[in-house]
Amino acid sequence: MTVIGTNISSMRAASASTSANSALSTAMERLSTGKRINSAKDDAAGLAIATSMTSQIKGMNQAIRNSNDGIALAQTADGALGEASNILQRMRELAVQSASGTYKDADRLNMQTEVTELQKQLVSISGTTFNGVDLFSKTANKDINVQTGSKSTDQVNLTISKMDLSAVSGTTTAAATDAGLTSPLTAADSRVGTRYVITAEDVAFEGTAGGAAVTNADIGKEVTLEENDELYVAATPAGVSGGINVGTDTGATGALTLIDNALAAVNTTRASLGAGQSRLESVVNNLTTNVTNLSDAKSRIEDADFSAETQALAKAQILSQASTAMLAQANQSQQGVLKLLQ
Repeated sequence: MTVIGTNISSMRAASASTSANSALSTAMERLSTGKRINSAKDDAAGLAIATSMTSQIKGMNQAIRNSNDGIALAQTADGALGEASNILQRMRELAVQSASGTYKDADRLNMQTEVTELQKQLVSISGTTFNGVDLFSKTANKDINVQTGSKSTDQVNLTISKMDLSAVSGTTTAAATDAGLTSPLTAADSRVGTRYVITAEDVAFEGTAGGAAVTNADIGKEVTLEENDELYVAATPAGVSGGINVGTDTGATGALTLIDNALAAVNTTRASLGAGQSRLESVVNNLTTNVTNLSDAKSRIEDADFSAETQALAKAQILSQASTAMLAQANQSQQGVLKLLQ
């Protein structure tokens, strides 16, 4: 049937051209973005799956960082305890030395001087922190929860066993007094009326001696102290109260048991830290593998296959050009009707 009201060939060619142009646009979009799914219309189910995988991957990547932070915390605590163990070993060595009857009391007092300084460092180590988090407790185990996965239940509890070293280390006394000047001397002060040699520190802190302010010219000068004079005093270091005492052979013998108990407590705490660190390292390895595999699966869903898309682009370009040419031909084909009218 010959008609001119409806050009079916032209309509089919136009439809084919529209489809070819749509395919061409899709291929160009995928090649320009590198993504197979650029909007929900491309693959609604695939988009939902890829989004879920993205959440898991990002959560796992953060969990890897969390786990490495947990490892760093455990290493910080273990390093502090390693030094505490060295200190305890040295204190034990001094206690064994002091317990021997071959040393006189003056020798033992010298040993106690070193022990006192080591006790101060033990107290300092007991206050070790990581990013402001206290690592050790004297009264209870320290539980630190490390988020090691993308789900709320993915946690590793890093337990630091309680550690009370006060039986060995003692406790620090009041904070040290800063260097400065004395309060103005009163008439009742025994120093009033005595001879005093002016020091550079007196000058530096703007003190008074002999009833007058001291100057650089007065350094080394001897004066008689008067009421209201203000003199330099050095800082008073913090001391230690309690703990072991190797100043006597009896005290040294008793200290051995206390130090052995402290070493056992340190070893227990280090063991718990080592176990937690080993688990966290395993967590990191597992998460790294999971992230790799999930990223691979997500890529297959979401990313564009450039080989396939360049093939689709070439096909769409040819079809677009061909459909345009055929549309032109279809539009010209109706001209044959005019011959029937001649």
